[in-house]
Amino acid sequence: MRVLICIPLLLALAAPAARSEQDRGSVVRKIATVTHPALSEMSGLSASSYPGIFWVHNDSGDAARIFAIRADAQVIVPGIIRHLFPEASTDDWPGYTIDNAWQYDWEAMAMSDGVLYLADVGNNDNARRDLGVYVVNEPNPEYVTKTRALKFVPVRYPDQGDFPAAQWHFDCEAVFAATGKLYFLTKHRQPGQAMSWEPGTKLYRLDRMRTDRENVLKLIDQHDRLTLPTGADVSADGSQLAVLTYTHLWVFDRPRRGDRWLQGEARVLELDREQVKQNEAIAWEDERTLLMTNEQREIFRIPLDALEPLKTP
Repeated sequence: MRVLICIPLLLALAAPAARSEQDRGSVVRKIATVTHPALSEMSGLSASSYPGIFWVHNDSGDAARIFAIRADAQVIVPGIIRHLFPEASTDDWPGYTIDNAWQYDWEAMAMSDGVLYLADVGNNDNARRDLGVYVVNEPNPEYVTKTRALKFVPVRYPDQGDFPAAQWHFDCEAVFAATGKLYFLTKHRQPGQAMSWEPGTKLYRLDRMRTDRENVLKLIDQHDRLTLPTGADVSADGSQLAVLTYTHLWVFDRPRRGDRWLQGEARVLELDREQVKQNEAIAWEDERTLLMTNEQREIFRIPLDALEPLKTP
């Protein structure tokens, strides 16, 4: 999904201590490019419970499937496929089909306790009434060729009554899991203009996972300077939340009490748009390093110590 944004104003909304473009390019290091033909427009990214492996999926319009990759862009192909078709190219592997699922606009994925959450919550025009999350037991990428969704969990925003709403604040591309709950960060657009934007984001929590009715999300936090989040992930120890936007990478410390994550101490890194292009997803590689992907299929590595404390406006 292409978005037209006013870069200078976005940069001003979240400005860390000054860092030159050359410095930013050196700390955000491109490490690989995915060349697998079927991974044409990567949107979601999540670290697997299997060491060194990451789950990815394409943007809207693809089949209901996921892929397993390594940080060097190697695509994992199950052993049974390699055994049955030893002459086949890795490029022929179509990914792990998710039965009982439909890919309308998958924009994010999250992992928690061996369960993958595939979030079909893309909502550019703020008019969808079928938003929700597919719940999938994580398959072993070396041994399984397909799997099925255990359930689909419908979700609805508590502050949206019209479709589209008067305020177009109900699109989401950033979902994360923490302490057994799923959280959603929204992208805000100008009403009636899917390709324009408004500053700020809201943070919602999913408290129940009923399948026979809509689960109303709970609004728990908001941030006026964090704009157009495209990915989010919590560190393995649960102490830090990384949030990716088109122009910045944010990391918030977990609040001392409660889960108003956006009120924690924040560090920020300004991104070079010419380098990162349309960056879409973020995941912790380890406690000191993050991996970032874009829709151009590139993979970047970012050290946590490259971020600097957020400046007071």
